[in-house]
Amino acid sequence: MKTFFTGLYRSFPVQLVFLHFRKYQVLLLFWYILTSAIAGGFMKTFGADSLFLSPEYLGNVNWLSAAIVGVAAGVFFMSWNITTFIAFSKYFKFLATTSKPFLKYCINNGIIPFLFLIFYFVCAVRFNVYKELMSTGEVVFLCIGFLGGLITFLLFSFVYFFGANKTIVRQMAPAMNDPSQLLEKQAAPQTWGPGLINVEWYLSTRLKLRKPRNVFHYSKSFLDSIFKRHHFAAVIGILLSFLFLLITGFFLDYKVFQIPAAASIFIFFSILITAAGATTYWLGSWSVPFMVVAIFTFDLLFRYDIIDPRNRAFGLNYEKKMPRPAYNKESILQLASLENMKQDKEKMLTVLNNWKQKQDEEKPVMYVINLSGGGNRSACFAMNVLQHLDSVTHGNLMKKTFLITGASGGMLSAAYFRELYLQNQKGQKNNLQNHSLPDNISKDLLNPLFSSFVGRDLIAPADKFSVGPYRYIKDRAYAFEEQLNDNVGGIFNKQIKDYIKDESEADIPLIIFNSTITRDGRKMMISTQPISFMMRPQPDTVNGIYGEPDAVDFCAFFKDQNPYNLRLITALRINATFPYVLPNVWLPSEPVIDVMDAGLRDNYGQESSLRFLDVFKDWLKENTSAVVQIQIRDRKNGEWQNDFGNPSIFQIFTKPATILQFNWHKLSDYYQEELTAYASNSFPFSFKRIVFAYIPESEEKTAALNFHLTAREKKDIAESMHSKPNQQALQIVSSLEKEFQHIGSEIK
Repeated sequence: MKTFFTGLYRSFPVQLVFLHFRKYQVLLLFWYILTSAIAGGFMKTFGADSLFLSPEYLGNVNWLSAAIVGVAAGVFFMSWNITTFIAFSKYFKFLATTSKPFLKYCINNGIIPFLFLIFYFVCAVRFNVYKELMSTGEVVFLCIGFLGGLITFLLFSFVYFFGANKTIVRQMAPAMNDPSQLLEKQAAPQTWGPGLINVEWYLSTRLKLRKPRNVFHYSKSFLDSIFKRHHFAAVIGILLSFLFLLITGFFLDYKVFQIPAAASIFIFFSILITAAGATTYWLGSWSVPFMVVAIFTFDLLFRYDIIDPRNRAFGLNYEKKMPRPAYNKESILQLASLENMKQDKEKMLTVLNNWKQKQDEEKPVMYVINLSGGGNRSACFAMNVLQHLDSVTHGNLMKKTFLITGASGGMLSAAYFRELYLQNQKGQKNNLQNHSLPDNISKDLLNPLFSSFVGRDLIAPADKFSVGPYRYIKDRAYAFEEQLNDNVGGIFNKQIKDYIKDESEADIPLIIFNSTITRDGRKMMISTQPISFMMRPQPDTVNGIYGEPDAVDFCAFFKDQNPYNLRLITALRINATFPYVLPNVWLPSEPVIDVMDAGLRDNYGQESSLRFLDVFKDWLKENTSAVVQIQIRDRKNGEWQNDFGNPSIFQIFTKPATILQFNWHKLSDYYQEELTAYASNSFPFSFKRIVFAYIPESEEKTAALNFHLTAREKKDIAESMHSKPNQQALQIVSSLEKEFQHIGSEIK
């Protein structure tokens, strides 16, 4: 038994596993991230597991989508093998004297990939049966597709290396025939590098045990020359993979090139692992100084506008010849002057009067809709709620709604529903109760996003497109916008200037798209109407109370940058700029500012709507019977989990740094509730708030917060509308409709 375990320990496969843990541990980090993501640990709340276990391609989850992910997994496996083969070859010189040394290395280096594959298939079967609700046959075809794609790529790779091996043997034939070149000179010392591994057995290409040959009688330079030739062949293989990505990057506008998100992640990790291995191997101890110099160089190029990787707001004028507005306290105060606020308020009163004229009652009820962020989860739930509300209001929801604000996914549904309603106003016949609407707005957005990130942002040279007279680089933000527009049938192919007339005449509700300015936390508010009165709390001139502006009117601030040329879908994307998944949007001010997700400041849009109601409280008192705030949330208030878990010694050091992160949403809820209480008590008109919240069947079945939903998650979200709290909220809306209709008839 002792002999067996000793032999097992000194076998080449086991020694390679230990070698990975002893040298270049950073390369194992990629395996850990992938395994954790598949297990539902890493980025669980963002649904990373679904991307790997149920990949989507061309709108379908089938054997083809799985096969593409299998091919990408093969790319990752080969990149890892090539990188570690180059880095570790000095520790197993005996392979140089065998045929097909790289193939033998891959076979003996297969423990980690093999365990990963077993774990992957176990997780994939469980996930697709219980979350995607697939049949046994469908799951089997997915597994076969993945395995088929993986094997196909590996066979293709090894065919390439077989050809490379024959070329190497042919080139080395003269040396093999001359024994004098194989022997080390007697005076030369035997220096074979560090003895980190002791190999007694290895697996041959036919999976048979073989003892390694003694190579001390071979010339060190001869063995190194063999490995260098294999290294060169491996590098050529990597370059071919990069060339393939470069070519596909030019054709990402075609859906056939928008591979599953998991495949993009595998390829992205392949690039990283190759770069990390190459830097460490070729530069050795100089790798860290090299990275510092490289970062410093890129920073200088960026500072002097030689390179600019930042994302832009598509439609805005970024030409340097145009004067850029100064972003400072003085300019913002000037924009929010009492005179400007008064003028913009008068213009909005005209819009309010237009809205009232279109109502059926003398003193109508006004709806204000607030929607929370939450990716596709929020988008799917919000659309379900809007459809139910439109039903109980007899198709008059948009007619009675004056203002819509919010963040991220919820706003995607609001803009979609409003546009369909507008088309109906202009003669088209869209069924607002169509069951396909929630599915349309929550279709996958991650595949084109990650494909573009790998194929364009990292690899391919900049390709450009036009919005009016301006040109912009196609990046993952562009891919996101195009896919979203395609998901809703192309109806987002508009610019915000196309809504000026419809909103000013109150044919449709007014939408304010918010985002958060990262420089100081102010809100950037995009609206077709001038809204300087929304930039700060209403000044109390009698008591001398003047609040500092905490928001910026986008169109007023960038009046010289053609702000109304901004694409509608860009405004939606800016509102939903999920950190890191989508790039922050930089704006042409002086100094430059950038904006990100509205949820960072006001995840429900409630702060904006309450300020609006406060500004026009006198008009609302005289002209409405009540104002109903409808809040659509992607989770119940007060149900945030405590992510700290059981106390540990590490929390003594980590809690001060993470306390805000884990309690961000709780603090937001506390603030929102307090704000609502103060506002409702001070309003001189009748004010009611009705809340709809996504309530999952169980905590384990909660839909992920990302731009991809599984079949079970969509089903769970739809069924959430039948929960007791949401049904009660619908009944309240229905009863209010009857009550306000009765009041309206009495006034008449």
